[in-house]
Amino acid sequence: MTEAAPAAAIGASEFDRDTAVTRREPGVYDTELSAGWTIIAAVNGGYLLAVLGRALADALPHPDPFTITAHYLTASVPGPAVIRTEVVRTGRTLSTGQASLFQRDANGEEVERLRVLASYGDLDALPDDVRTSAEPPSFPPPEQCFGPEDAPDNGRGTVSGSSAITDRLWLKLDPATLGWALGSPSGKGEMRGWFGFADGRDADPLSLLMTVDGLPPTSFELGIKGWVPTIELTAHVRCRPAPGPLRVAITTRNLAGGFLEEDVEVWDTADRLVCQSRQLARVRLTG
Repeated sequence: MTEAAPAAAIGASEFDRDTAVTRREPGVYDTELSAGWTIIAAVNGGYLLAVLGRALADALPHPDPFTITAHYLTASVPGPAVIRTEVVRTGRTLSTGQASLFQRDANGEEVERLRVLASYGDLDALPDDVRTSAEPPSFPPPEQCFGPEDAPDNGRGTVSGSSAITDRLWLKLDPATLGWALGSPSGKGEMRGWFGFADGRDADPLSLLMTVDGLPPTSFELGIKGWVPTIELTAHVRCRPAPGPLRVAITTRNLAGGFLEEDVEVWDTADRLVCQSRQLARVRLTG
């Protein structure tokens, strides 16, 4: 994160530009999926979730995602896409809607890439009462952690994998979860690190949908290399994050049959659990 340059404001950052949607007609939105958020050749699942989340924020009467579930049907690629939304139910405190993202294939046929069901509300209207046994993850401060810029190959193929998304993010990973980058994975399904945007944009509820899928996969520390495509991802946004970098902790307890789950916690600078998620992902086992 460049300290000399002013931080990008929420609403005027690279993330906001690249997740922008344009309403064509009620319930239908046009968007352009940016190549800047790709992992190898596929568009990152958290970025896609944020794009659809933005469309639903416009389509529904409530502003903030509370819970959102996405099923990834086919791999999205950079380029134009259409989002179609439907309002399922509206109430005083919550509204529910669904959205699907479509792209054209090589034959010009429309293909559904992912489908989302979500409930939205107003985070600012929630009571302050918190009763929890959850504790923030404990790992070193950013200056004692490592990011893509610390790798011999500038991070491509190591800290974040071969991906354009590396340049969009500010990541500092816990050394205890970086054995895979040194050729000695721990065998534990854990990944932890500090998360932010490279242009200094602070987090908001929409960007949390990106954050939950922003770190390298836990499969790296299990000794498995390569792309780990998301099959299903559910995120729960718990409160509006305070300014500053986020702490992200990911755990996997079970890899079986070529699939693993990832449980994610996102904590802000006020030591609040601001977002949680679980996803099911596919791994390509070799050997």
